[in-house]
Amino acid sequence: MKLAILATVAATAAAFAPNSSPSTSTALNAEAGRREFFSKAALTAATLAAPAAANAVIDYENVGYLGGSNIVDVNNANVRAYLKMPGMYPAVAGKVVSNGPYASVGDLYKIPGLTSREADVLKKYESRFVAKTPSPDYVIDRINNGLYR
Repeated sequence: MKLAILATVAATAAAFAPNSSPSTSTALNAEAGRREFFSKAALTAATLAAPAAANAVIDYENVGYLGGSNIVDVNNANVRAYLKMPGMYPAVAGKVVSNGPYASVGDLYKIPGLTSREADVLKKYESRFVAKTPSPDYVIDRINNGLYR
């Protein structure tokens, strides 16, 4: 029995003793190569998939004709741009913005339901009108610009 206890103690002590042979490890070169390949592929894909800078129009070149000057663009100006012209707002201005777009200022006189009195008001301010190309950014808000009081 003493011999069994001694053998158990020796085996236990040997388990905690440092190993005299150096440990060797095998590097998995395939795994390292695969990781490097996928990281480079992901970087390349992200670079190619990145959207290019948009060439957005920052300033609308005809913004002065939207009501900020004496000249009004009949195709893009809001109904409120006609407030500065007595007799235009709201009836005549409403017809102008509702029946556009116009190829020229002369097309204003072809508005259906335009009375002779309203045509006289248009004639009075005809020199203050221009017919620029309609811009979707401004045409959508011609009638109702969201200003409520």
